[in-house]
Amino acid sequence: MLKTIFVAVAALLFGPAASATLQNLKGAPDSLTLKDAFEDKFFIGTALNLDQIWERDQAAVAVVKTQFNSIVAENCMKSMFLQPREGEFDFKDADRFVAFGEKNKMQIIGHTLIWHSQTPAWFFVDKNGKEVTREVLIERMRKHIQTVVSRYKGRVFGWDVVNEAILDNGEWRKSKFYQIIGPQFIELAFKFAHEADPNAELYYNDYSTAIPEKRKGIMRMVQQVKAAGGQVTGIGMQEHNALDNPSVDEVEKTILGFAGLGAKVMVTEMDISVLPHVRPNMGAEIGERHAYSKAMNPYEKGLPAAKMNELGARYVAFFNLYLKHRDKISRVTLWGVGDGDSWKNGWPIPGRTDYPLLFDRNYQPKPFVKDIIALTQKKKRNKKNEQK
Repeated sequence: MLKTIFVAVAALLFGPAASATLQNLKGAPDSLTLKDAFEDKFFIGTALNLDQIWERDQAAVAVVKTQFNSIVAENCMKSMFLQPREGEFDFKDADRFVAFGEKNKMQIIGHTLIWHSQTPAWFFVDKNGKEVTREVLIERMRKHIQTVVSRYKGRVFGWDVVNEAILDNGEWRKSKFYQIIGPQFIELAFKFAHEADPNAELYYNDYSTAIPEKRKGIMRMVQQVKAAGGQVTGIGMQEHNALDNPSVDEVEKTILGFAGLGAKVMVTEMDISVLPHVRPNMGAEIGERHAYSKAMNPYEKGLPAAKMNELGARYVAFFNLYLKHRDKISRVTLWGVGDGDSWKNGWPIPGRTDYPLLFDRNYQPKPFVKDIIALTQKKKRNKKNEQK
């Protein structure tokens, strides 16, 4: 209810204000919108929730249309929403998402076909509640992937085919897909997706890819899938980061390692939490939960200027790295439009207030957005100097 009220008020109050601020950002010296600044480098994207897909949140939609040229559905293309019961597909929200992208001439990314989380329970059991056979699960996987991908054939640019199949130690996640089918489930998933749309790009997507053991595990897995004929176009680094980890150097090693496999590299779900974390390398294990405490929610009333500066410096450092490797990176996608949309407010500790994105809760650009854009102008000037 509160979300609905805020959206309604934002449409009246923040819509014009958002437009004015965006125009100021665009007209500032040596500055452009994000999508214009990165136009000849890589796509700049964002994840959309249902209020944005259905254009109920006008303030957010204004930012999306002005600043981004690539979109991904935060939730509505996951299997629990597309096929909540066997054989019963619900494409209403996904259709709207694709139509939004087409109307606004955006790159459209599908997320995600096979994931151990947010897969409906029926996928793995028969009518008696017993675990299905390998053959049954393969057929269910094939039907789901090919029904979804073929529906949007030629319309969705690329798909996150498999999500988060490797653990931080580099070993296989013992998901139901792995337990019942074995490691071949990834090869099969890419095969089914390629059959449904031979021209779509197909990605493997995971978090904490800068952890050396995990990076090596992902690279081994991708090599195995490619050796078996799997059409892996690219590897997504989710980049759910913190202020103090991972190191930029380790992220660079990941970019170089993934690109060395002949795969495109993309940043798929970027956000940077300013909040204390329970343990190092928190990653993005969606099922992880910890108890609320005041000490773990220090910025409930707003983010101090010093912390905003720290966040800005961190974002600039990462974007500087992505620009350095723009010949390898095809897309950078933020996981949400404004801070109020971010899943980080409720994970892994419910009830916290985080500030992990480029736009605040009123969909205004944070002070450092102009610094990110300025990086692109610096690169252009350097390139011109080199040519002289």
